[in-house]
Amino acid sequence: MASLSTDTCPAKAEPALSFTQGLILGQLSVVLVLAAFIKFFIFGDPPSPEVTASLRATERRSRTLAHKRSLLSLRTANAKQGQQTLNRKKSSVLRNPPNLTIGSILSKTYYNVDSHQPESLDWFNVLVAQTIAQFRSDAQHDDAILSSLTKALNGGSRPDFVDEIRVTELSLGEDFPIFSNCRVIPVDEDGLSLGNGRTLDASAATREGAKLQARMDVDLSDMLTLALETKLLLNYPKKLSAVLPVALSVSVVRFSGTLSISFIPSNPSQSTPTMMTFSFMDDYRLDLSIRSLLGSRSRLQDVPKIAQLIEARLHRWFDERCVEPRFQEIALPSLWPRKKNTRGPEDGLAETNASVGRAKGKDINQDLRAEARREVEAEAGTRTGREHDSLRRRRMRSEDDFAMPGSLPGLDIDMRT
Repeated sequence: MASLSTDTCPAKAEPALSFTQGLILGQLSVVLVLAAFIKFFIFGDPPSPEVTASLRATERRSRTLAHKRSLLSLRTANAKQGQQTLNRKKSSVLRNPPNLTIGSILSKTYYNVDSHQPESLDWFNVLVAQTIAQFRSDAQHDDAILSSLTKALNGGSRPDFVDEIRVTELSLGEDFPIFSNCRVIPVDEDGLSLGNGRTLDASAATREGAKLQARMDVDLSDMLTLALETKLLLNYPKKLSAVLPVALSVSVVRFSGTLSISFIPSNPSQSTPTMMTFSFMDDYRLDLSIRSLLGSRSRLQDVPKIAQLIEARLHRWFDERCVEPRFQEIALPSLWPRKKNTRGPEDGLAETNASVGRAKGKDINQDLRAEARREVEAEAGTRTGREHDSLRRRRMRSEDDFAMPGSLPGLDIDMRT
């Protein structure tokens, strides 16, 4: 029986490591993984700005080329068919102008896109500088931009684990953008250049949907700063179990790129106004300076990975809004002269008089009250003088002394004194 039990119940193999040794080995592996993560992910050296800018430019360029290829593939033979127009009765008074194309516009303005030299836009830089200077001056005396920015940061898109965001610093800079090297380029309805580096074809200039696009270089070297403070609310395992203060400062140091501006004519059939579109080419460069501070007592300053994440998010935000093939549209008002928009010397004089009247209203009222007070005092003084003269005349008539009846004997009263 003993031999049978030995054969049916083999002895258990003892583990090579004890429980304590396995626990220690597991803890060491976790510590090593955390140390590697902190060293290479958080405190790792970021790539140089030149390498980062080159990688982003390559990515944007590949995205633009893919978009152009998709547009060319979607164009079919039926795109040459004319668009249907509304059967409206033409005016018998208004003369029908000839068909206006970009070729006729260029010829009538004596602009040769193949030989015309780029313009410097010095006058435009002065106008833009005056506009920006006025905007900065208004921002110094009004908290509208600060309140709007705070409201936008604390809007509905703010996560639940982020406390209220407070703006601690806002700098609008001191320098101005410089526009230069402006040139006019014919493009098709999709924004693709018609010349492609070659001489402009006359047939392409008369194609329907073609338009003119102005491209200019933009360069800004300044320090536009936005500093924020908030707290990260760690609600695990219970609500508000830990709070991590966070301070961030983002500064725009340099921006350079190519700005494209074009016009979309109005469409009476769809009641759409004339639109101005602008976008930036994919060769722009945006240099940022990001500072961070984590913690309250033991503070962690300028974490490289946080700077990389914020910079990537800002570049993506800019690319999704105004970098080709995306663009921004601005509706232009009507340029026909109107009476309500007329301003002149008479209006300026009337406004000046009204403002002067409002400013001097209180002074005029005070002067009127003071003059009335002086007249009342003068009239009161005249009345007092008359009473004094009449009293003096009565005294002159009573030259004799008289005695008051019932007075003591020998007591005389002189009424003149």
